[in-house]
Amino acid sequence: MSADRAPGAPEKGRAPHSERAPGAADTHCAYCALQCGTRLTRDAAGRVSAQPLPDFPVNLGGLCQKGWTAPALLTVPDRLRAPLVRGPSGTLAPATWDDALDLVAARLTRLRAEHGPDSAAVFGGGGLTNEKAYALGKFARVALGTSQIDYNGRFCMSSAAAAGNAAFGLDRGLPFPVSDLGAAGVVLLAGANPAETMPPIMRHLTGPRLIVVDPRRTRTAAQAALHLQPVPGTDLALALGLLHLAVTEGHLDRAYLDARTTGFEAAWQRAAAWWPERVEGVTGVPAADQRAAVRMLAEADRAYVLTGRGAEQHSKGTDTVSAFINLSLALGLPGRPGNGYGCLTGQGNGQGGREHGQKADQLPGYRMIGDPAARAHVAGVWGVDPASLPGPGRAAYQLLDALGTEGGPRALLVLGSNPVVSAPRAARVARRLAALDLLVVADFVPSETTELADVVLPVAQWAEEEGTMTSLEGRVLRRRPVLAPPRGVRTDLEVLNGLAVRLGQPAERFPTEPRAVFDELRRASSGGRADYAGISWERLDAGEALYWPCPEVPGGGHPGTPRVFLDRFAHADGLARFRAVDYREAAEAPGAERPLYATTGRVPAQYQSGAQTRRVPELLAAAPETHVEVHPDTAARHGLRDGGLARVTSARGSTVARVRLVPGLRADTVFLPFHFAGDGRANLLTGDALDPVSGMPEFKLSAVSIEPLRERTT
Repeated sequence: MSADRAPGAPEKGRAPHSERAPGAADTHCAYCALQCGTRLTRDAAGRVSAQPLPDFPVNLGGLCQKGWTAPALLTVPDRLRAPLVRGPSGTLAPATWDDALDLVAARLTRLRAEHGPDSAAVFGGGGLTNEKAYALGKFARVALGTSQIDYNGRFCMSSAAAAGNAAFGLDRGLPFPVSDLGAAGVVLLAGANPAETMPPIMRHLTGPRLIVVDPRRTRTAAQAALHLQPVPGTDLALALGLLHLAVTEGHLDRAYLDARTTGFEAAWQRAAAWWPERVEGVTGVPAADQRAAVRMLAEADRAYVLTGRGAEQHSKGTDTVSAFINLSLALGLPGRPGNGYGCLTGQGNGQGGREHGQKADQLPGYRMIGDPAARAHVAGVWGVDPASLPGPGRAAYQLLDALGTEGGPRALLVLGSNPVVSAPRAARVARRLAALDLLVVADFVPSETTELADVVLPVAQWAEEEGTMTSLEGRVLRRRPVLAPPRGVRTDLEVLNGLAVRLGQPAERFPTEPRAVFDELRRASSGGRADYAGISWERLDAGEALYWPCPEVPGGGHPGTPRVFLDRFAHADGLARFRAVDYREAAEAPGAERPLYATTGRVPAQYQSGAQTRRVPELLAAAPETHVEVHPDTAARHGLRDGGLARVTSARGSTVARVRLVPGLRADTVFLPFHFAGDGRANLLTGDALDPVSGMPEFKLSAVSIEPLRERTT
């Protein structure tokens, strides 16, 4: 790996935060992993407004609708401002912080004494700052002694993480800056729709010719030079076919393969059977379009292959991403300046959130919890015996599915997540949460999950707290506050400290100041794959653009690594690995009873479970309820009308949605956004088939039926 930036050089155009006027803060957006540069300004009346930072290289002066309206979150009428405890009557009522934390600690102590440490579980979020993600993992393993911790990022890009680690020895969503994409000749987007999910990135994608792989004709696909529209769940066959063509049509980069990779022959043996006409029969993508896609990539001076959730959120997502990585390796793209493979991370801290201990099998620095050396290093930083640290626990869906069952956790602490809406097989997950002896949720607004909680803890939100985030390009960023949290609200770090002390931990083991936590995180990550040891708040505040890995070096000043893999990959031998994969069917397929594919995704005006964005009037007006996209021919066959209601039913349950006729959609497919609650939850349809490597659920494919539903009249 190599670095290509001079040490100590501040990023062009960025002034240190200390030069900003009082009442203003240069920070980053509340939402996705682009982490667009944002200037928040507070006026004399306390109102906060957002403006894009014109020189931040990711958003280049742009914001999406969510970014512009993010300050509205700070003043929502139902903001949580006091702890809530469910009383004997079954209703949540205000309580003091001492009473709420005493109650939680007492119940946790009793459950752990009666049922062991794994009776308590923790579920985190990909939007938590690095400091909170780190502290949450430490709290679970040290204060609770439980192995039962995972986070909603498992539902985001865990398949790409597993494939990236296998291929490159390192998982960084984009191993190059976003701004590199603008100089590309061709970019292939497999299962990604950034024009709607992260619009500012499109400023970097106006120059390249786009190849978009998506069963829907999205806004991104509409801008593509070539749109490949496969049957849902067949992306793996398509990727195998593209590798086949790269070989048979003479596009293989033999010199690169020999110098920088291993394992090609085994991967080729699998792809050899996927000739274009066979791929067309499985995927529906014409052989001529397959050939055109490979030719475009191979003939471009600079080319990138990028994957998104559409390729990853399947029970074979890791294999699918591996197949696209194999294609990029065959063409000689990764680790070559101006070329590469990358993954478009979704959640705001989806990258940093998985690096520092929220995942069931990981410790800070992207260390694996089963590695004795990793355990010894982290335990030394924490001041505990390595033997006291638990082993790996259940991944996210298995964890949620085990709640309240025999041998499963009986208590759950949730930070930064709303699994009642966001988890697959959502109705079952809600039942599992209701079966717990204790459910504690820390959040800043009510959610569908807080409605089930025994204790709700009000915490600070994005513009009220300090910390760091790590963007999709591996760049560590400073989050800065523009105002203080409301009276009665505490930070997540304060909550964890308060609980840890009540569980018998020394207060100093769980600092409440983000800077102190980050300094400890640096030590814990030192020498790990995600090494932050050379990054400090002082360097970030001075305007330096620091990408991990950034180790501590004698004299300080390591420049960070904007572009990894330029010299070598992160495996011990420095070589990238092809991973031999073959096609297999999805967990379920349409049939006579349920003849359609249903797939899910995001819409521009909403985000994740919608708990935040559904409270912003402008965003709610733009996307007020769930809808189902249907091809006009499909609608005619099923008696649906544009604007009418429909019931969409899978083997797990039914969702009610407003019909939208979309001619560009495949006739065998319907699409639903996953941001809405109640009967509009798209995840009432999704199942529990999991990727055997990553634990990713099959969000993107359910076999469904659809029928018109008469609206109630008053």
